Amino acid sequence: MRIVVSGTHASGKSTVISDFTARHAEYVALSDPFDLIDEAWDAPGAASFAVQLRIAADRLLDDDLGDDVIAERGPLDFLAYLLALAELSGGSVSRELLSRATALAAEALRTLDLLVVVPLDERHPLVHDFDEHAELRETMNSVLLDLVDDTDLIGDLRVIELAGNRAQRLAALESATDSAR
Repeated sequence: MRIVVSGTHASGKSTVISDFTARHAEYVALSDPFDLIDEAWDAPGAASFAVQLRIAADRLLDDDLGDDVIAERGPLDFLAYLLALAELSGGSVSRELLSRATALAAEALRTLDLLVVVPLDERHPLVHDFDEHAELRETMNSVLLDLVDDTDLIGDLRVIELAGNRAQRLAALESATDSAR
């Protein structure tokens, strides 16, 4: 099963993937594309999000990827970041870039069996305080939740949202993977 776990920064994606792969060793975990880019692009920006979108899409489109894969972030995440950045900056992201990003994200999403969204959850916040790029974090979360409802983009891909505490999120993910097999 090919799974992508999506969400804004510090939403709990890494934790749920770690918990899942600890119990399902047959899955190969793909790290956040951010870990694969040059550290000079540490600050959020259209160029870094576009590169991460390309990395996320390319690995999903790779014929040698395998069947049991769970990836931290997919191209939809970076499309959401680009749209959030455009919203926050008054449109400084080019329409051409957004158009290309949308097409690439849609193509890569067609390779998935399950899209798992980890939205921000005020009832179950992360243990640590997180305020780095807080406005971008909140806006991306909102944009991502809108994108998963876009049937032109998502198609018939199965999408689940994880909510609750750590154990509840893991149980929901395991249930979704069990029912899909």
